Amino acid sequence: MERYHEMPFGCNFKGEKTDFRLWAPALDSVELEFRAPTARNWCSVEMDSRNGWHQHVRNDCPAGTLYRFRLSPTMAVPDPASRYQPEGVHGPSEVIDPRSFPWQDGNWQGRRWEEAVIYELHPGCFSPDGNYRGIRERLDHLLQLGVTAVELMPLSQAPGARNWGYDGTYPFAPCNAYGRPDELKLLVQEAHLRGLMVYLDVVYNHFGPEGNYLHAYAPDFFTDRYHTPWGSAINFDGPGSETVRRFFVENALYWLHEYHLDGLRLDAVHAIFDRSCPDVLEELANTIRRRTEPDRQVHLILENDHNAAHYLGGTSGAHQYNAQWNDDFHHAAHALLTGEKNGYYGDYTDNPLRHLERCLCEGFAYQGEFSRYRNARRGERSGQLPPGAFVAFLQNHDQTGNRALGERLTVLAPLRPLRALVSILLLAPSPPLLFMGEEWGTERPFLYFCDFEEELAEAVREGRAREFQQFPEFSDPESGTTLPDPNEPGTFAASCLDWRELEDSLHREWLAFYRELLRIRHRDIIPALSSLNGGVARCLSGGPMLRVMWTGTDGTALHLFANCSDKRAVTGALPEGHVLFGPIPAREHQDGAPTLAPWQVLWIIQTGEAVHA
Repeated sequence: MERYHEMPFGCNFKGEKTDFRLWAPALDSVELEFRAPTARNWCSVEMDSRNGWHQHVRNDCPAGTLYRFRLSPTMAVPDPASRYQPEGVHGPSEVIDPRSFPWQDGNWQGRRWEEAVIYELHPGCFSPDGNYRGIRERLDHLLQLGVTAVELMPLSQAPGARNWGYDGTYPFAPCNAYGRPDELKLLVQEAHLRGLMVYLDVVYNHFGPEGNYLHAYAPDFFTDRYHTPWGSAINFDGPGSETVRRFFVENALYWLHEYHLDGLRLDAVHAIFDRSCPDVLEELANTIRRRTEPDRQVHLILENDHNAAHYLGGTSGAHQYNAQWNDDFHHAAHALLTGEKNGYYGDYTDNPLRHLERCLCEGFAYQGEFSRYRNARRGERSGQLPPGAFVAFLQNHDQTGNRALGERLTVLAPLRPLRALVSILLLAPSPPLLFMGEEWGTERPFLYFCDFEEELAEAVREGRAREFQQFPEFSDPESGTTLPDPNEPGTFAASCLDWRELEDSLHREWLAFYRELLRIRHRDIIPALSSLNGGVARCLSGGPMLRVMWTGTDGTALHLFANCSDKRAVTGALPEGHVLFGPIPAREHQDGAPTLAPWQVLWIIQTGEAVHA
């Protein structure tokens, strides 16, 4: 089976002919330079130019040909829509034949969103090999864990040999540090043959700071009307924006069609500025839904600090996004576990348990309320949405890696409370997300790392120093705590998983704990989600006891009781039903009421018959 996504720009290999197209509205003429695989010297030819587009078709540029666009006698640039950059962000692009990969997963249509158990990983840090092959060799570990979806951090070609991926400058080119395009396709195929979905994190809010040459020939890609933390915003609604919008919409289709991915997670869409109607997020979702096979399951996930609930359709909206990463769930849980008050955690420390409770019942904790951290109102009403519209997590690359020292929760939180929150995460109706190594309780950090040229690397060091100078451990020279240098190879090495940890009994116990909870999720929770996602949730809490009940459309009821305190607490009335997880509550209260020990969690499920009895 062949999979090929023809694009209106870049290089399209069509067997005997290769079509090169570049949008460079700032230039009257552009030359195509190319070197065939068996040739020693570069050849040059002027491209046909019309209305800002420059095009040339050749029959002597087979797969493996290197090419670039000559803008002036002193400047030649890679293809912004390059399918592969073998020599990195400054080197030439390579002609790729997408049809040459022999796909063998033709029957794969994906899995229902209700089945999603997501595992986020960094391709360079997940395995000792640090590449696609290393991930393939550990797919069985993920399968046995109970994962159903692998989420890859961004793959766009970024500078150097190591990067988180959010500094990518070639959105269509999978990073050469992890292997060639066919090796990524082989990873996707091997995952599908095991029943695993593969998602990709994509970045449509900015380009990386090194290797981006668009300003030289397509300044309309950017606008000064809006600003982002990374500089000028991408132009999604001004003059010339039609081509810019299509560039990113085609990118999404390219990953889903040519690489047969099962879904995309769109990074930080709150930094995408677009006053069009429909805006680019709506256009992208509508186009994907329209141009995807009817029986195929494709999942779209947002990261959006604005808590814009109107984009979310959960399991129902055919032209919407399936879900959003629920930062509110993380922040409330983190504040509850650690007591931290710095930064955005300050918005949750007034009563983290009640914020967590609202996330479980209604999705977002902030649904238009005033955020002290942002000094503005934040969010939209979300209680009408199903639990499936909110991806929950205790750890991810952001919340771990954006810390100065990249600490994991196993370092920051006491053992018993952490186990309690893990059992809430993995058995609640919302789709859970795990961050690599979390399942065995690794204590290895995940730090911010990069591999920039020295001038930019120094600017990053200075920026990180300013960012964390408010913390005493970094502002006091006598504290002995130093900020890791993102550009040092050792910072990357410290962030890589050590699979030898699984030889230790404590780590094996953590792994067994996660496996058992996910076994329960697959056996009892997932089969009930189609009902629970259409039902209602109620909070019945009081004091330190977290008590939530989800009632499904068929009468199924899922009950959570969690004593989130260091003292024994009364549960309240217990329903008749099947205990999924946790102890049978003791009756040690003076009036004989059932109680739970500190940080104990109890899950009970009732069938429709039991609820109505």
